Amino acid sequence: MATTTHILGFPRIGEKRELKFALEGYWRGELDLPQLAATGASIRQENWTLQADNQLRFVTAGDFAWYDHVLNMSLLLGHVPQRHRDGDIDMDTLFNIARGQSRQECSCHDGNAASEMTKWFNTNYHYIVPEFSADDTFKVSWSQLFDEVDEAIQQGHQVKPVLLGPLSYLYLGKSVTAEFDRLSLLPQLVIAYQTIVDKLAAQGVAWIQIDEPILALELEPVWLDAFQTAYTQLQRKNKQGSPKLLLTTYFDSITDVLERVTALPVDGLHIDVVSAPQQLDQVSEKLPADWVLSVGVINGRNVWRADLAALLKQLQPLKAQLGERLWIASSCSLLHSPVDLSLETDLSEAMQSWFAFARQKVTELGLLGAALDGDTQAIEACRKYSLPIEQRRASQQVNKPHVRQRVEAINESLATRSLPYQQRAIYQQEALQLPFLPTTTIGSFPQTGEIRKLRRDFRQGHLSESDYKTVLKAHIHEAVERQEALGLDVLVHGEAERNDMVEYFAENLSGFQTTRFGWVQSYGSRCVKPAIIVADIEREKPITVEWSQYAQSLTSKQMKGMLTGPVTILCWTFPREDIPRKTMSQQLALALRDEVADLQSAGIDIIQIDEPAIREGLPLKKRDHQTYLDWAVQSFRIAASSAVPQTQIHTHMCYSEFNEIIESVAALDADVITIETSRSNMELLDAFEAFNYPNEIGPGVYDIHSPNIPSQAWMVELLKKASQAIPAERLWVNPDCGLKTRGWPETEAALRNMVAAAKTLRAHWKAQVIV
Repeated sequence: MATTTHILGFPRIGEKRELKFALEGYWRGELDLPQLAATGASIRQENWTLQADNQLRFVTAGDFAWYDHVLNMSLLLGHVPQRHRDGDIDMDTLFNIARGQSRQECSCHDGNAASEMTKWFNTNYHYIVPEFSADDTFKVSWSQLFDEVDEAIQQGHQVKPVLLGPLSYLYLGKSVTAEFDRLSLLPQLVIAYQTIVDKLAAQGVAWIQIDEPILALELEPVWLDAFQTAYTQLQRKNKQGSPKLLLTTYFDSITDVLERVTALPVDGLHIDVVSAPQQLDQVSEKLPADWVLSVGVINGRNVWRADLAALLKQLQPLKAQLGERLWIASSCSLLHSPVDLSLETDLSEAMQSWFAFARQKVTELGLLGAALDGDTQAIEACRKYSLPIEQRRASQQVNKPHVRQRVEAINESLATRSLPYQQRAIYQQEALQLPFLPTTTIGSFPQTGEIRKLRRDFRQGHLSESDYKTVLKAHIHEAVERQEALGLDVLVHGEAERNDMVEYFAENLSGFQTTRFGWVQSYGSRCVKPAIIVADIEREKPITVEWSQYAQSLTSKQMKGMLTGPVTILCWTFPREDIPRKTMSQQLALALRDEVADLQSAGIDIIQIDEPAIREGLPLKKRDHQTYLDWAVQSFRIAASSAVPQTQIHTHMCYSEFNEIIESVAALDADVITIETSRSNMELLDAFEAFNYPNEIGPGVYDIHSPNIPSQAWMVELLKKASQAIPAERLWVNPDCGLKTRGWPETEAALRNMVAAAKTLRAHWKAQVIV
């Protein structure tokens, strides 16, 4: 039998973000539900046809989601937050959980808040966090998975459904009931999973991919013990016709728990040998004799062409050992890859030969599988396919000696501000003259259709650079006027010139390659277009100075310069695979250090260096955390340390659990940190209170990812709660993230309430009655 090839999942956004535009049309009332459903069906059919055409044994179903695959699992289990339980589960339920409900939609005082979002392990994908309480029940209630399995079968495909496993589902959620152990829900949760498996069996499914990515973490013993209990209950080997289970892990090694994993009553195991190649030998040696081993060799998280010749040589002995029990696959879901490289017609032929997007990765799998089966044409094709990889390694344009020399010269003094925070704060108070509870925003303002068209016309050559800059300055002028009218204290220029907070810098730094259609889902309809690091990085000229200097000339208030930090640029791009991440981060830090110095010289006294990705960059194993945090913190400090004491350095982080990295957050030595706290109801401040964080903090007082407009009273209460954790004299007032995705009417309404909330508390402060 031919080698089994499969993927763990495929991007669901469509080649040109068709799902994004359909979703947003539906939310605006421009598309009805059947039209939205038709878009989803078209994307799924195209994805399945691609897999079948490349001779993959299975097509993967259940990887499609209207918003998020974890939220899909919640609906499948009938597990809906209490505030959103209103009749049967339907598409409105899904979007209400993901986006929240306004007062008009739910007839409640401030609307029903959306569920919390957080990062999917160490990726830039956000998932909707399940909420658990002691009285939760589970009942299979959402038919999407079963409908899509039927859909694929009717199209003639052999289907492998994918489920998020019960332990990972519980672990990745949060408890909303005090003194409550989520594992107490496991027995009844597994019963619901049994129902799902039985339904899939009735549909004729032979294999189920059951994802347990938490096995790559360092789990507490009680969670590890629960695997044996849960899977013994779930797997009924003596029941004829029951589908086989492929236990799926990814993002790191599972050798720490291999003895426990191989004792589970499942039928096969998938491992990620891209993220953790060292585990292959040990896992193959300990593999039970009746299990299949799915080896994830095609990188689902990067865009570089696979070295098929090297992979073939590596896998041939394993194929000889395991025979039909060897499956080959993507390392993880291709959700984290752009869809189709062939759309990138602006790339040179040489540059195209370096990359593979999701469609091309499916082709790589098909070719590698054929070569493993001895197809001589496929073997020769693998050899030719790998030639550009060798050519790139020797390229003089990739490795730049002068950049390497600057990195090698980094020392501790280069990463240290000239004065400690306590002394800098005195200089800054005198220089900046800011009020108590200063109000600001995170940086971006609404990116209107007019602004996007302006950038598109300029990029396509329909607009001269002079005319482009003139119109952009008009948008900046408007943003400044709106902020002054709202009464904000520290202004931003609005970032009208920026397509994306990372891509913009990638376009203006040497060493990056950008794309036209390299979109990747971040959450819901939100997509990002990561650039690719293709060579050593350097700044050849100032990037943001002209825009910030112009904006400052329009106002007597302080104007923040806006930069994206080195770790975030690294995490939110596709990195090189031939040099360490630390080296790339240091190269970026040196480039940004020069930008900080130029902004400061141009009269910008407040500079924000955003690092929202610093938490997600953590390795999954805690034992590896400190090494990463040491160079990540050093990179930020290198970027910031050209600032004089009077210059106030801000940073921004969002959707991060800070408890385990709070010392490193403090070590960044930013004068002000702004963080996401609104969805968590200020819970994230607990880490800062317990640590006694010494610098200033801006806890986000409203959730910009929801269309809801928070009331002044709501934000006052949040700030009061924040003042119980952080001394009020060190608090800033701001939204929890940038406002790029929102419209001006809701933005102004929310900010007006935010400024009013700050002014209300200032009056209380003067009367010394803050409670």
